Amino acid sequence: MEGFGKSLEIIRTKIPLPASCCYVCFHPERVIEDKQLVINSIQHAIVDYEEEKSKKKPSIPLYEEKVAIVGSGPAGLTAAQELAKKGYSVTVFEALSSPGGMLRRCIPEHRLPKKIVDSDIKRITDLGVKIKTNTAIDSSLKFNELLEEGYKAVFVATGAHKEQMLGIEGEELNGVFHALDFLEKANEKKAKVSDTVSIIGGGNVAVDSAETALRLGAKEVTLLYRRSKEEMTASPWEIKEAEEEGVKIEFLVAPKRILGENGKVTGIECVRMELGEPDESGRRRPVSIHGSEFTIKIGTVIMAIGQFPNTDFLPETVEITEKRTIAADPFTLETSSSGIFAGGDAVSGAATLLEAIMAGKRAAISIHLYLRGVSLNPLVVENVLESTHEIF
Repeated sequence: MEGFGKSLEIIRTKIPLPASCCYVCFHPERVIEDKQLVINSIQHAIVDYEEEKSKKKPSIPLYEEKVAIVGSGPAGLTAAQELAKKGYSVTVFEALSSPGGMLRRCIPEHRLPKKIVDSDIKRITDLGVKIKTNTAIDSSLKFNELLEEGYKAVFVATGAHKEQMLGIEGEELNGVFHALDFLEKANEKKAKVSDTVSIIGGGNVAVDSAETALRLGAKEVTLLYRRSKEEMTASPWEIKEAEEEGVKIEFLVAPKRILGENGKVTGIECVRMELGEPDESGRRRPVSIHGSEFTIKIGTVIMAIGQFPNTDFLPETVEITEKRTIAADPFTLETSSSGIFAGGDAVSGAATLLEAIMAGKRAAISIHLYLRGVSLNPLVVENVLESTHEIF
């Protein structure tokens, strides 16, 4: 296993969460007939090797400056590992009882077993990274306390956990779930669904919700999407897998209102759509067809139309964008407040695991340069990133 161990260490310098990435990142090989053959071999080899390898002693900090990271999702954990390896004392503050962010909270167990998340995180804490769970930085007062406690830089990596609302009649009915809450309850084995379930949305979270509903015992699961299949933001191979499992997809359909009796969901009134001119996303805008309304009888509705970050806890000196994300330099990830950096979904909105990891790497480089008194020139950060993380 010595050769494998060296290979894994090389991979880990590029991807701090290799086992988790193996499960949830884009896998074009999944569309082949033996879709699990390659991925299972890699996953098992990583886990077996990690369990056999003895625990590393934490590295002794080389620098006196302490760094705080708010949020223990992929971006935060990546930055924590990179900064610890550079010689900093790093503390991660996590509001929930266990670290991992969306990896633990919302990705279904069938896609990412939580023991895999634990294994990846253990390798990071073995470096000396401290993770304080049940510690919410949920107000500007608490945030400022971090600076008062001697942290010389803060990386905000809180993700995008607040769900978008449709603003239609019936959203308050019993039987209506928001996707992230639904997936979290499912991971905790507390979620229940009716025989018939409709999911509203076309992203990976919508697909995860649909597959999870089937595993919870739903007999008929339908995904309602207002555009065509070509415009879906979910990964094509994830869509294919969902359809193979029995998820039905209704394209060019949008909900108008959720119907109910005695406070419980009984159906959805929908309208047929057609595609018009492209909107700001570059996709053709869906336009309702007059007089095409129809009703679906349903017992459970899951809203999966997007998420945005919570920014209420940040100091007023940190600028927020019109899209309610944190404004940060795209190269250095520095915010409008000196010493405060932000990245991952909190800046970009909901994105991929690999994008969050890259944000964590970029933040670690910028924080290191900032603490060493080097100018945060975007070209400097980009050159460091390219020189140390070339494709292998």
